[in-house]
Amino acid sequence: MVYILLGLLILSFAAWAWVTQPLLPSGTMPHPIVVDPQRLEAHVRTLAERFFPRDATHPENLDRAAAYIHQAFVQAGARVSDQPYTVGTTTYRNVTALFGPETPERIVVGAHYDTAGPQPGADDNASGVAGVLELARLLSATPLPVCVELVAFTLEESPHFSSAHMGSAVHAQSLQQRGMQVRIMFSLEMIGYFTDVPQSQRFPFPFLAAFYPTTGNFIAVVGKLDHGLVVRRVKQAMRRASPLPVYSINAPRFVTGIDFSDHRNYWDKGYTAVMITDTAFYRNDNYHTERDTPDTLDYQRMAMVVQGVYAAIRAFAD
Repeated sequence: MVYILLGLLILSFAAWAWVTQPLLPSGTMPHPIVVDPQRLEAHVRTLAERFFPRDATHPENLDRAAAYIHQAFVQAGARVSDQPYTVGTTTYRNVTALFGPETPERIVVGAHYDTAGPQPGADDNASGVAGVLELARLLSATPLPVCVELVAFTLEESPHFSSAHMGSAVHAQSLQQRGMQVRIMFSLEMIGYFTDVPQSQRFPFPFLAAFYPTTGNFIAVVGKLDHGLVVRRVKQAMRRASPLPVYSINAPRFVTGIDFSDHRNYWDKGYTAVMITDTAFYRNDNYHTERDTPDTLDYQRMAMVVQGVYAAIRAFAD
């Protein structure tokens, strides 16, 4: 009986360690990259206020948003192209930006620019797009040994979520058809909402509150159950890049929210992918409402997220 209990204890500890990927403190980088919170806010406000609404039923505003993103990529010095595709009689488009050499293997970083209905979508997901645009500026000054592809996706939200019409599904399919290898894909999904209010963080299962903070002041790295070592490497790089707390979870896809963004389509194609998120509806009560406005975001901490993602890109590129 003692051996059975001991075995169960060891298995429980191993499961906890694999799911949460605990790390010892390693200190921050001595000279972290500088990210300007005001630039992030300007991008969020442009998307949420000028190109509103930008859901699937307003393709004219999606086109305006795509043109803005395209121009920002051009200004960053990227090799920019649109990826148009048709749903019914309407044409939608992803916007892609390449940095570094043309290699058969690449790192992909993406965020969707559409919204769930006629909402401002500041956190969901103008915040992720703003992060991608700031990464373009940073990567333009970075020597890279491998190609990094930034992508602004369309049609992530309902009614096209989990369908072949998702922009990320179209993009992942195109990579596979061209025989491209993806070292890792980062999906930036809601990266701007933080709060220091106690008990502000919720979880898909109540018992997780024993292993994670119950205050919503951290960023999360989300991976598949079998991507533990990859998630650990991402988290370690992000933690070293800024003082922002970084936590992670590796879980099966049946856990609500684990595959609720564009990374799901890269998983479906056999690619390694993670989601970087403020945990969306597990924290932000403005999710998918008209209250998801630019004034509700924390751009200082959002800048730290971008610092962390940039550090993770460099960790996987080098």
